[in-house]
Amino acid sequence: MSGRDDDEAWRAIVENYGERPQVDVPPPAVAPDPAPAEPFQPTHDDLDARVEPEERFVPPTPPPAPRLELPHHLPWLGVLGIPVLLLVLLLAGVDLPSWLGYLLVSGFVGSFVYLVLTMKPGGRDPWDDGAQI
Repeated sequence: MSGRDDDEAWRAIVENYGERPQVDVPPPAVAPDPAPAEPFQPTHDDLDARVEPEERFVPPTPPPAPRLELPHHLPWLGVLGIPVLLLVLLLAGVDLPSWLGYLLVSGFVGSFVYLVLTMKPGGRDPWDDGAQI
């Protein structure tokens, strides 16, 4: 079957499909163009007049962040810093002596073990969702 036969077959199907409904559609009405309005440009006086000074919320100053002691800085540096250092050295193509590689890996493992051993004993309350007041 050629493309011409296909077109004729489709025309025959469409023409014999059924009665076509008659729909009276009025032409769309053309709306008159509205007069251009000046755009609203707020001033600082308008904004300040809407907000009263006593309505503004001033949050309290947050408490100072907790500081870690030195024995806890070093293991975190080992757990987070050694893998990053090894990755950077690997991507840079730097060949490390084998003893230095073993030293860095053992530093990572030792830091991880230290952090696990110094965790607070006891489990969490199963009904505790972590919120603190």
